[in-house]
Amino acid sequence: MTSDTAGTEPVAGGTDSAQDVRELITRARVVLWDFDGPVCRLFARHKAERVAAELVEWLEGRGLHGLLTRSERESVDPHGVLNAVGRRHPESDLVTELEERLTHEELRAADSAWPTPWADPLIRTWTAVGSRLAITTNNSPRAVRAYLAGRGLLGCFAPHVYGRSQDLSLLKPDPHCLVRALNSTGTTPSDALMIGDSPSDLAAACRAGVPFLGYAHGEAKVKPLRAAGAKAVVGSLEPLLHVLRA
Repeated sequence: MTSDTAGTEPVAGGTDSAQDVRELITRARVVLWDFDGPVCRLFARHKAERVAAELVEWLEGRGLHGLLTRSERESVDPHGVLNAVGRRHPESDLVTELEERLTHEELRAADSAWPTPWADPLIRTWTAVGSRLAITTNNSPRAVRAYLAGRGLLGCFAPHVYGRSQDLSLLKPDPHCLVRALNSTGTTPSDALMIGDSPSDLAAACRAGVPFLGYAHGEAKVKPLRAAGAKAVVGSLEPLLHVLRA
């Protein structure tokens, strides 16, 4: 086995150190995980671009072509399409139906999602050493539970899976799902750790007062996190596993 410092060098462009990352890990009593990214690649095979296009086609089929801007209609992010509609028609039947369609697509995607390297053993090890885990995500909690059950990981998180509801104003960067996780586990923010891969994860963690560890697989993920102010970022979950096992 490698030492507890193996692989903990910061991602390029960072100022964090192996010691910073180690301290975040070892003092966390509860770990709040974003789902799509740190736990798995949800749309690895069931492509997000296709889902976004199908949501736009469904809107246009209802005569709502003018509801979205051109850039929104060309979005490759299905959550971007849903959020755009939610901003214009909050808490409407249209949003409810569109959210349900996205949930259906996320459930389909969960069947073919790719596990993030080292995520499964890290989740099991963190549970084994006595830490509690929660999912705090903008994805559907139904899709999250389906994926975790398929990997034999649901018991590591249940019942603490907090995801998207029909009230889109509560999605990250709003800290709503993080606060729910903290309250349900009886945890103070300083005793928790958020693992996320986007600026919205970082913003939600900051607003909730929770320490943040960025996961950035590739430079395209590193730059937005660094620009948003993330101080601790890793490019792999493997060094976290080494720290726990040490």
